[in-house]
Amino acid sequence: MTYEALIKDLKSGKHKPIYFLHGDEPYYIDLISSFIEKNLLEDSAKAFNQIVFYGKDVDYKAITEEARQFPMMSDKRLIIIREAQDMKSLFELADYIQKPVPHSIVVIAYKYKKLDKRTKFAKLILDHAVAFESKVLYENKMPAWIIDYAQEIGLKLDHKVAQLIAEFLGTDLKKVSNELDKLKISLGSEVKVGIDHVHEQIGISKEFNIFELQKLLGEKDVVRSNMIINYFIENSKENPIQLTTINLFNYFFKVLITAQNINESDLNLQKLIGLATPTFVKEYKNAARNFSVNHLRNILLKLSEVDLMSKGLGTRSSDDGALLKELGYFILHQDKLSSN
Repeated sequence: MTYEALIKDLKSGKHKPIYFLHGDEPYYIDLISSFIEKNLLEDSAKAFNQIVFYGKDVDYKAITEEARQFPMMSDKRLIIIREAQDMKSLFELADYIQKPVPHSIVVIAYKYKKLDKRTKFAKLILDHAVAFESKVLYENKMPAWIIDYAQEIGLKLDHKVAQLIAEFLGTDLKKVSNELDKLKISLGSEVKVGIDHVHEQIGISKEFNIFELQKLLGEKDVVRSNMIINYFIENSKENPIQLTTINLFNYFFKVLITAQNINESDLNLQKLIGLATPTFVKEYKNAARNFSVNHLRNILLKLSEVDLMSKGLGTRSSDDGALLKELGYFILHQDKLSSN
């Protein structure tokens, strides 16, 4: 069942005795749990009929006892189990799940991992409960999600801005939605969100951020690339080398795919490198023309090596600043290094 379908049923008064919410992405699990908690019972009935447990603090007996009690001044009882993944006796709810009482609704929020569908308990859930799996979105799906959420809250932004937000904030839906909510409060619904707003409000520095660094490295702009690298070294807490290498690896991997398919149309390249829109295809094509395929492969190997060394592995040790300077020099001058 989709999130939209589940919420639609709840709004129309179609309730089921058991809701099992699971998956690696907690955002929708929290949304559904919160919606049920706020809307299922009248405020006057919540004190007697709404119980919230935490998985680490409860066992199956307490839950079944609460669920089997008759409601007071209401026709329903609501039992919510938060952080159910920490509940040691969770699977012992099997008997109750097979025969739930009709006047109680039990919501099981099983976060940060999905239920193994091969188990007997999972099959029982699928047969007797509403099962909702909250999946992590792929990176190339994030810009579209950002645009949809922005429209939902009355915020205006285009694909280019959505792509920038997605690349900076990643796939954490809670984090992204919080930042968009802040933008809405700050800008209102009349102003269209531009790149400058994102830089100012979300905290992406105009000159010294990972997106500008990867772009300048792709352009082989030695001076400005080194300015950002030095800034990262001086502000290492906000710019850890491990995060920098991951982002640069993803960027140069896409440049490599572009270089290997340089004669493809922008639309095909967009699909091959996993971009939601063709906005940044030109940037990747420009970078691909500055590096040979062999050089790009060597850059990816170097990035993997630096990542390991920054974590204390590898053939030698070095401080993060020295590693980052060496990495920048290698990327910018690798063609010269390989010719010597």
